[in-house]
Amino acid sequence: MNTDYQDFKYKELTEEIIKIFYNVYNKLHEAQLLNYLKATNIEVGLLLNFDPEPEVRRKAFDNIRK
Repeated sequence: MNTDYQDFKYKELTEEIIKIFYNVYNKLHEAQLLNYLKATNIEVGLLLNFDPEPEVRRKAFDNIRK
């Protein structure tokens, strides 16, 4: 087994696929956060991404049920 990570076959292609996966994953969690805010009495939520470049997104949903 080749343990030299620099010599992966199709390294660029697989890295691009992994980046796309994380972009989709992050969008789905963002949508899930909005669904939670709509379904509960909670009006503000934070989405925290612990990537090599950390990211914080704040989402708010006015809840008229309060």
